[in-house]
Amino acid sequence: MGSGRKRKFGDRREGRRLRTLDPYNAMTPFIMKEKSDASNYFSEVVEVTEIERYLRKKRLDGFPGMGMLHLFTATYIRTVAQYPAINRFCSGQRIYARDNVEFMMTIKKQLRTDAGETSIKISFDRTDTINDVYSKLNTEIGKVKNEGVVTSTDDVAATLMKLPRVLLMFTVSFLELLDYFGMLPKSIINASPFHGSVIITDLGSIGLPAIYHHLYNFGNLPVFIALGPKKKVYELNADGKIVLRKYIDVKLVVDERICDGFYFSQAFKYYKSVIRNPEVLDKPPEVVIEDIE
Repeated sequence: MGSGRKRKFGDRREGRRLRTLDPYNAMTPFIMKEKSDASNYFSEVVEVTEIERYLRKKRLDGFPGMGMLHLFTATYIRTVAQYPAINRFCSGQRIYARDNVEFMMTIKKQLRTDAGETSIKISFDRTDTINDVYSKLNTEIGKVKNEGVVTSTDDVAATLMKLPRVLLMFTVSFLELLDYFGMLPKSIINASPFHGSVIITDLGSIGLPAIYHHLYNFGNLPVFIALGPKKKVYELNADGKIVLRKYIDVKLVVDERICDGFYFSQAFKYYKSVIRNPEVLDKPPEVVIEDIE
């Protein structure tokens, strides 16, 4: 287990069952059976004026190409270290604490309309700094930029698509049944783009606005984050002078069954505080908070 605890009966390969949830929260997955029933939508505008200065300094310090995706990813990991409930997931109508922090990303292998795309899953530690995120993220993205590379996700999808349509429908239903009871093979979980902590997409990098992206009922991904392009805005500062500030739209869709709205609001306030002071990401967190039993 990620926290050093021994696995107990009822735990899953991805995490441990939360056994001390209050009855109301434990009941919600039986009322809201699918993520489509339990999706909450959040919108935020984040100022990135100072962030850009920080990233420019990091690039000069030996991290070429470090950008918003690295920073927002590192900030989310740091938030999980302090607010672990946002890293929970709901499977089989029970709620679990995930062992690690797994980010899903869809990667376009080449910036061409006819180029293929794939999904990658990157596992992070809650103590990772932005330098660790930079290294892990760039390594995994670099692996799939070559059109000849076949990821485990591609391999599983190609195998399933060889099945006749009716048999494929039966197979997916059978996989859902195995997933419900926590019996899905580890190889499938590791390859699945639908099992993880969060999926993040930087739509601003291809000139698109941030969108509210739906959560998938299949699997257990509880959070989808979309980042938009940078916007320049002229505003009055406290002295009445016109200044140029830059912002990014952030859209989140969250499975509300993993934690209550107040908890998530506090976690997001912390997230924004780190965004405003990104230097804290240069060092590991002093304390990592564990989720409840």
